[in-house]
Amino acid sequence: MAEKVQKVGVERESGYLYFIDKEGDVSRALMARGKNKKSSKSSKVKKLGLKKESGYFYFLDVQGDISRAVMGRGEKNKTKKTKETASKTVGARKAAKKSVKK
Repeated sequence: MAEKVQKVGVERESGYLYFIDKEGDVSRALMARGKNKKSSKSSKVKKLGLKKESGYFYFLDVQGDISRAVMGRGEKNKTKKTKETASKTVGARKAAKKSVKK
């Protein structure tokens, strides 16, 4: 769930991608769609100087305000496979292939 950080009230124009840049300001860039595949430079919409905290994803919400959500950075996949479990899964795959071929 996202929480609202700051009310800005940015009016969006179609064809632009809005984001929070490294300096904490609201910026926009022209979206590349179809034949328009040129890279465009981003332009600042509002200067805010927002201080970002680590572990959060900052974005411009539907109302044009800045919100943030907790980032999930692969915490589910932190289990490491050992050589023993990896060899068991390979052996199981080979056995399944043999039974299918017969």
